[in-house]
Amino acid sequence: MIAIRKNYIKSSDKGGEVRRLTHSPFAWPHFIYIFLLLFLLPAGYSASAADEENAESLPVPRFASFKSGEVNMRVGPGTRYSINWVYKHEGLPVEIIQEFDQWREVRDFEGTTGWVHKQMLQGKRTAVVKGGVSVLRRSPEAHANPLLRLESGVMGRLLECEKDWCRIQVSSHKGWIEKNHLWGVYPKEEF
Repeated sequence: MIAIRKNYIKSSDKGGEVRRLTHSPFAWPHFIYIFLLLFLLPAGYSASAADEENAESLPVPRFASFKSGEVNMRVGPGTRYSINWVYKHEGLPVEIIQEFDQWREVRDFEGTTGWVHKQMLQGKRTAVVKGGVSVLRRSPEAHANPLLRLESGVMGRLLECEKDWCRIQVSSHKGWIEKNHLWGVYPKEEF
């Protein structure tokens, strides 16, 4: 069984210092990074809501993902506010918790909050593995054949979610993982 580790970068611009947070690369040498996009929308959303920048009437809170490989997170809703974090990973899931004009207050999977312009977001759904090592399985059953071992922080594309399980894609592998092991989907959300 293959083990996949997280790999993302987030840097801080506080006080002129830049702090980079990086994590170990994949254990399997044939892969370098997980760059995943997703194409499914939150349950009940129409295809016209695919891009977050056109999602004026969608409910808050909701999940989205970063559209770009470089996203500035600001301390307030506007360019006059300082940049607190720079995200360097396209597709990273975030939860939109507030809206103001063209700006969205978002929270990442580590709990960091700040404001990003709506053009930097998309409605495509991804999720991050949380709570230690999790197993990606062939079917949505606790005793199904294991496909991969995923470390906390690994990101995958959400394909579908049932009551207790979600089907995700990590690299070229598709399988099922318990919903409570993912950040990026609500406990009762199904699609």
